Amino acid sequence: MDYTDAPKGLVVTSYTKAPSSAITTGGVTYAYRELGPKGGIPVVFFVHLAATMDNWDPRIIDPIAKNRHVITFDQPGVGASTGQVPDSIEAMADDAYTFIKALGFDKIDVFAFSLGGMIAQDLALKHPTLVRKLVLTGTGPRGGKDIDKVVGTTYRDILRATLTRSDPKEFLFFNRNNTGKPAAKAFIKRLQERTDDRDKPISTRAFQTQLKAIQKFGRSAPSDLSSLKHPTLIANGDNDRMVPSALSEDLHRRIKGSELIIYPDSGHGGIFQYHAKFAPSAVDFLAR
Repeated sequence: MDYTDAPKGLVVTSYTKAPSSAITTGGVTYAYRELGPKGGIPVVFFVHLAATMDNWDPRIIDPIAKNRHVITFDQPGVGASTGQVPDSIEAMADDAYTFIKALGFDKIDVFAFSLGGMIAQDLALKHPTLVRKLVLTGTGPRGGKDIDKVVGTTYRDILRATLTRSDPKEFLFFNRNNTGKPAAKAFIKRLQERTDDRDKPISTRAFQTQLKAIQKFGRSAPSDLSSLKHPTLIANGDNDRMVPSALSEDLHRRIKGSELIIYPDSGHGGIFQYHAKFAPSAVDFLAR
């Protein structure tokens, strides 16, 4: 079902039913999904490393889409989008800008996770008037300590997941303890709730290119984040092994007036483990 097929006045607010669309600009066809009531400033979601549109937790998206126009999309070279994955975060931010402008928006709110948060920072720095509010989760600043180690961590956990026939996100996003393991299983199960019109998984080459871009971002000179005047909500778990939790605190110090939430006994996927607490916080922050 898409917006045109829906009965008049019916708004899709469930991410599992969000219609997929495509728009072509600059020689690239961008795949995207939208839900929630149209009108006003949309919330554009920037997804994590190796992820497609199918990797968003419906328990995070649905509460936001209840009252806001939500858009998720695949970066070039990922999922159903054509083109090539760029080898730098700055170029990914340029692609995101191209996509957003092609949809005709002059102002957006950004919800970003992990790699998406790095892209979002570059987008807001380069196009400060485009972005109204930033939600930065499980991420860190350019040049942040140990961001470049994400490559080794990722490959180690992919191997562990392969040996146990698990999803790598169970290792990468969650603590391997009595609270983390069931939260991981529940999260993976929620990602399977959409059964129709699912996205194509990322290719190995595209994934490796994204990893190189993150490594480069981690080894670059820091950006001046003091110029970001946007209301910003930063969130993470207290034991993020992918993008160390200390970097969320670092972001909080660098972005004046930002708010910080650190969830206990959780990792990179802290916002997914604590979705029942985090989603209302995000809704409240975006509504203010």
